Amino acid sequence: MKRSWGKRRAGDSGHPLFIGLGGLAAGSALAYWGDPERGGRRRAEVRQKAIHFAKELAWAAGIAARDLEHRALGIWAGANAWLEEVAASARGQREDDAVIAERVRARLGRLCSHPSAIEVTVEDGCVELKGPIFASEREQVLRGAATVRGVEAIDDDLQPHETDDGLTMLQGRARSQGARPVLLQERWSPAARVLAGIAGVGMAGWGAARRSALGAGAGLVLLVRSMTNLSARRLFGVSAGRRAIDLRKDIHVHAPPDQVFAFFRRFENFPRFMSHVRQVEPHGNGRWRWSVTGPAGVPVSWEAEITRMIPGKLIAWESVPGSAIRNAGVIHFDPDRGGTRIGIRLSYDPPAGAAGHFFAKVLGADPKRQLDDDLVRFKSLMETGKATGREGKVTRDQLDPVRG
Repeated sequence: MKRSWGKRRAGDSGHPLFIGLGGLAAGSALAYWGDPERGGRRRAEVRQKAIHFAKELAWAAGIAARDLEHRALGIWAGANAWLEEVAASARGQREDDAVIAERVRARLGRLCSHPSAIEVTVEDGCVELKGPIFASEREQVLRGAATVRGVEAIDDDLQPHETDDGLTMLQGRARSQGARPVLLQERWSPAARVLAGIAGVGMAGWGAARRSALGAGAGLVLLVRSMTNLSARRLFGVSAGRRAIDLRKDIHVHAPPDQVFAFFRRFENFPRFMSHVRQVEPHGNGRWRWSVTGPAGVPVSWEAEITRMIPGKLIAWESVPGSAIRNAGVIHFDPDRGGTRIGIRLSYDPPAGAAGHFFAKVLGADPKRQLDDDLVRFKSLMETGKATGREGKVTRDQLDPVRG
């Protein structure tokens, strides 16, 4: 006798397996939030996060609304200008040469790397372009200038060059070229993020309704991309280097910079008072092996080397090639209000990029929160002489001596 698991008869409420899983999830949620000891704190945290999220959402919605308004006004102004040009042309009137020249100069900023090197003059709608230019950009400039409103002809007096040797006007940092499509840009505008988010929700819902994993997945990717405003390579860790996630933290410690620096450089002491650091071992030549608590309590290790150290002022490092988690950062120790301001700038690329960072947070391994917690313990150790680490309470006297 065959039994069908994929079809439901009229009146069935669902497969028993799914009903059981749903009941288990509901019971677990009730136990988690209704815990008499910790349930109140958990519910309060959720309320606070919900209020914070609502404020952030309202702030983002206001920015997106203003962006959409400004873009709509720009489109309206452009349409009016086009209609005025058509009407002027019908009456036999010609555009002002000075206005056309400014339009061409504005367009050059998107067409070549050194627009200031090109001289623009206009006479009776005929545009003369004169000056040095890279040979690879010449055709692009001529075609783009010809499409500017009011231009009737192009007089090409450009001087193409393969390199910038001996040409000061073509040297220096090049400007960004071309207007890339919105979806291919590194950062999306607020309006683009809102529209992409709405499209992502719709696509994910359509994919779920059609049971299309591809459609639902594409919608979720578009939604996450619009919410984080991170490029695809940083979002998924594809050729993102060490910059998928950027973290910044500043904290004030009531101790002189030399003392704070001397204690901080003793990395092997970190596991004693930092609850998220499991082990730090020296490997010689300025290299250290780090092991920290990862997602779901799984240890994560990598090797890093000190790239720059200024006693009492700065420590910089980066992970060695081939590390599981590529990272780099710098720590500044600055005198501040009779103590020290510790400024940490950290960039890292977890597996699967920013998406991996998100799922790590879901599993309880939030690097930002871990960094905050560990620095608070360091502050307590420096100011009061004691802190609570992985092995319980620890004092400065119990740690390895601080070397100068």
